[in-house]
Order: sequence, then structure tokens, then C-alpha cells
Amino acid sequence: MPAPIELCEDSDVVTHGHGGRRNGRHLVLAVALAAGIIASGTALAVLWKSRGASAGRPRIVTDRPRSLPAAFAERSYRPGAHAVLRVTSWRGPFTAQIFHVGPERVPTRSNEVVHGVTMGPAVHVAAAPSARLPRELRLAIGAWPSGLYFARLSAAGGRFGFAPFVLRPRRLGQARIAVVLPTNTWQAYNFRDVNGDGVGDTWYADPSHSVDLTRAFLDHGIPLHFRGYQLGFLQWLARTHRQVDFLSDDDLEGLQSGRSLARLYDLVVFSGHEEYVTTHVYDVVESYRNLGGNLAFLSANNFFYRVDRKGSVLRRTGRWRDLGRPESRLIGVQSIGWNENRFPNEPFVAARGAPPWFLGRSGIHPGSRFGRYGIEVDARTSDSPAGTTVLARIPNIFGRGRTAEMTYYRTLRGAKVFAAGAMNFGGSADWPVVSRLLRNVWTRIASP
Repeated sequence: MPAPIELCEDSDVVTHGHGGRRNGRHLVLAVALAAGIIASGTALAVLWKSRGASAGRPRIVTDRPRSLPAAFAERSYRPGAHAVLRVTSWRGPFTAQIFHVGPERVPTRSNEVVHGVTMGPAVHVAAAPSARLPRELRLAIGAWPSGLYFARLSAAGGRFGFAPFVLRPRRLGQARIAVVLPTNTWQAYNFRDVNGDGVGDTWYADPSHSVDLTRAFLDHGIPLHFRGYQLGFLQWLARTHRQVDFLSDDDLEGLQSGRSLARLYDLVVFSGHEEYVTTHVYDVVESYRNLGGNLAFLSANNFFYRVDRKGSVLRRTGRWRDLGRPESRLIGVQSIGWNENRFPNEPFVAARGAPPWFLGRSGIHPGSRFGRYGIEVDARTSDSPAGTTVLARIPNIFGRGRTAEMTYYRTLRGAKVFAAGAMNFGGSADWPVVSRLLRNVWTRIASP
């Protein structure tokens, strides 16, 4: 029998945030089996595709070969805690090592591997004495800096896997700037099929599905698009020695009010694709802005969908703009579309009226082009706050009249709000020109 092939997908297929384009899925195993593609005795790759003539590309919903899937019981821990790591389908011995992502100097060239600075000793775990799964391992967290951490698991036969968690500070507000990682969106993009019905347990596979926040991630445990959308910003923070508190969506959910958030932080940075927020989080962040709190959105299509949470399960309930709360009223811009797998990324063009504080020492001037962006983009609407200024544009990126806009505005109460307007801006923070522009924005909005 022929060896099994590795079934992959273009990374842009699931980047858009508009569930109406994603219908239910059905299995397409029969074709692979009939063709003899999948060898007897190997792990089957279960796939989905869209129903109808305009079927999308196959999407893997179970693990790649030699995966060692695991997930932490919580998405956020504090220093001094014991993190519970659940290994979901491996009974043999393995080694676990925790490391901090961002300060490393090793380049990451794969979407299924992540590097970092090791923290604490490696833990060697013996084979399970029984067949019971999942196995639980308690890992001690030291007095480490707030940030994003991964456990790397490795076992015989080249098996490996990763599991992320956010390390919040021992006490919120230790730094005056908070960086929120898009942990809800990471799980919404997770197509792992826990119940074994061949359909990914996410509304991207079937609009009626909910999202279980406790699942191990596919692709050896790395959240989808992490390298392209998130990693560059984490490395920029480390290289520029920014002192920030890292928060998960759960940590933000736990704050009582916008006033509570304002007492803790001068600036809240949404570092990635913060598409899914609860009513409570929307209320807290909007109130924080109204009280003069500063905000930065380094991706696109933020605060797009309202979600309800019950226990560890999220359910999508509707678009905020359809519920009378258009996101541009808070962010300055809102989503106008995605690339539909046909529009290429394009550079931003610095706006003719771009202020000197934004362009200073960057080497660019009004009309200069920088970077390559797209995937999903934002633009102003009639609900954008008065005085919202365009800093840069990607003209007609998705066709005539569909232009991406990077913006800034200031409220009468003094709140300063920056929005990147393109999905992958934060991930390019380590590019020299973008690094300088981001420094300029940071200087502008990081203090009251």
C-alpha cells in the first residue's frame, strides 16, 4: 500500500470572520480510501469540505501523524500556581518542558513548531499504569514574567505536541499596560473533532456548533495562524523591553467594570484577531474607553461577533453591528470583508494627512508604501467617532471602493484609540519600518 500523504490547506481558507460563508461539512474519506491514498494501519486523516458546488478545500479535523495532543485545564494562570496539563491520547512515557515565547532569538519557520526560553526543569513522566485518559500532570509555575508560555511534550518515535497558556501577573495592574491575547478566537479556529462525528467542533465547520475552550489544538498544538498574526508582536515586546501584563480573554471577562479596568491600566492592547467577545467584555471595554482609557487594536475584524459563555463552552449569537452596537463606534473602523482566497496582500500607503508623531524617524513620509497586508481588513463607517483620522490606506485591496484604513482618534475624555485595519499588522511588528511606527503609536497612547 502507498504511504499516507500529508493533507494540508492554504492558510487563508479559514481567516475570514463571516460565518455565512461556511456551511455544514461532510466526510470525504471514501475518495481517499477508494484511491488507496490512506494506508491500512495508519491514522486516518478525517476531512471536511463545504456542501454544494462551491466546495471549499479539505480541512483536517484530527491530528497529524506523530502528534501528542495536550491542553491546560485553564487558559490563564498566575505565578506560583500549579498548572494542570491534560494529555488526551497518549499512554506511553513522555517529557514535558515549559518555555516562554517572545524573548527567544531562534527564528520560527514552521506553523507547527514554536520556540522560546526554557523555564524550569524538564519533567519526565512514566507510562500510564492504566488505560484511563486523559492523563493529568501538575506543573509548578515559578515567579516568571507575565507572558505567553507553551509546554512542549515529546515522546519516543518522534511524537511531539505543544500546549499554550497565558501567565497573568500575580496581581493585575503590576504594569500599567495590558496585552490581551485572542484566546477565544484561537479556539474558534480550532477544528479538533472531539466527539468523533467527522465535523470540527467549531461554528466554522457547522454554524450550529459551539466551541469547547478546553480542547487541545490541532497542528501539534499551535493555534492556527499564530506565527503570522501573533509571534512578531511578542518578539517585538521582548526586544524593546516593554513592561506589560498579559491577559487572556478569561482574565478580561473576570473584571467587574470599565472603572475596574481603568484603575488597573492606562492602555489595553488587543494584540491579535479579537473577533469574539461577550456582552460583559464589550461593556467593560466600551466603559473603559468612555472613562478615558486608551486602546490599541493590532489586527482586523475585532469585536465582530457576540458570544455567550456557559462553563467552558462558547456559543456565537450574532454580529454586534446587527445588535445595535457597531464595532466602529468603539474601534474607529470595522470589518469590510476578507480576501475570498483571490485578493493578494498589498502594502499600506501612508496617508497624505498622516501626522508627524506617527511617521517620525520611520524613514517614510505621506505616500510611502510599507509592508504587505490584507486577509481581512477594516474601514471607517458613519458610526466611527468624530475626528477619526486615517493614518494609512490599502487602496481598493478587495476591489474598487473596498479600501483598508489604519486609524486613530481621541475622545473628549482623552481616550486615544489606534486601529491597524489589517489582520496581520501585529505579526509584522518585527519588520524595521513597522517596528518604528509601532514605537511611535506606543509613545502616543501608552500614558494617560
